[in-house]
Amino acid sequence: MRDVVVLGVGMHRFGIHRKIPMSQLVRTAGRAALNDAGIGFRDVQAAYVGYLHAPVMSAPKQMKEFGLTGIPLLHVENASATGSVAFREAWMAVSGGHHDCALAIGFDKFSDLRFDVSAQSRNIEGTILPVAFFAMWATRRMHERGTTREHLARIAAKNWNNGALNPMSDRQPDHRITVEEVLAAKTISDPLTAMMSCPVDDGAAAAIVCTREFADRVAPGRPRVVVKASVLRSETYTPGHTFLGAVIGPQQMTTDTARAAYEAAGIGPEDIDLVQCHDAFSIEELEYYELLGFCRPGEAESLLESGATELGGRIPFSTDGGLIARGHPGGPTGLAQLWETTLQLRGVAGRRQVEGARTGLCHLVGGGSVAICTILQRE
Repeated sequence: MRDVVVLGVGMHRFGIHRKIPMSQLVRTAGRAALNDAGIGFRDVQAAYVGYLHAPVMSAPKQMKEFGLTGIPLLHVENASATGSVAFREAWMAVSGGHHDCALAIGFDKFSDLRFDVSAQSRNIEGTILPVAFFAMWATRRMHERGTTREHLARIAAKNWNNGALNPMSDRQPDHRITVEEVLAAKTISDPLTAMMSCPVDDGAAAAIVCTREFADRVAPGRPRVVVKASVLRSETYTPGHTFLGAVIGPQQMTTDTARAAYEAAGIGPEDIDLVQCHDAFSIEELEYYELLGFCRPGEAESLLESGATELGGRIPFSTDGGLIARGHPGGPTGLAQLWETTLQLRGVAGRRQVEGARTGLCHLVGGGSVAICTILQRE
């Protein structure tokens, strides 16, 4: 396995972009990554293209925006984890010696989706939306751990305020969001309000990875952000396991994936300086404080109350606003996490910069049935 460097990252701002064609979203993100890397598309030797809701053969169609160079293309799809898995495929191709430079790019336009309820399968996922599952998850924790709606609102307010510092974030409030404001928002599924929930977005994001030698040749002197680990796991049986389908999945899946990533990277959670997690709803971030190993079971509320997960705290979470504020278009979401973490480790994240950041963790769950953890580190 060869060392792999994140050479370039790029994004198109997430949001509702009904009048912007998909090709423009993709072109903006891809060219930003190429420009950041200081290379042309002719230097890219393979592309891993992630999307959920685009027509068949959208990978070659969108890559034609950059040129016809004959490179291999692979469409990647793994629900919310799609962009992260595309990145992992690019990393594996370079680390395994198949290519010296590869592109991972993700895109989607969720604003174009139209749902046909009659076509949905006749099981529990056909009638209960994901927000209802997470609302039940929150209600269970409130019963077992004493979690309050104020805890959930505090996470959401933190992420909205982080998003205000991120030019690529969908939600950029013009004032400081308060816990009270989050609690007063429209209830989507009790106890979750609209401000505790991610928006359904459009967007694109990209990353270019390469060997150390390639990076030394095209970008000498730039701080090196290397991929220390990228671990992808699916479900394993747990007592009380639900076999109906993918929505949330077992909590143990995230714990097992994180442990494997720490082991592969040769570090522990105490070595992580910032985290991007799957915070589609604020209850998720609270749970992931524990499941990713940053506190013991039952201590997430105390960790939150201490301010440790805020900017300036011991272990900031969702520094770019997370899914709640940055947005969640599906295909590019994982690559947006990697965009943010790369900027943080380079020390160029502006007003949301985590001081002294050296190691970052990106975590996503795909459809509740897969989990991925990627660890980046500045040398």
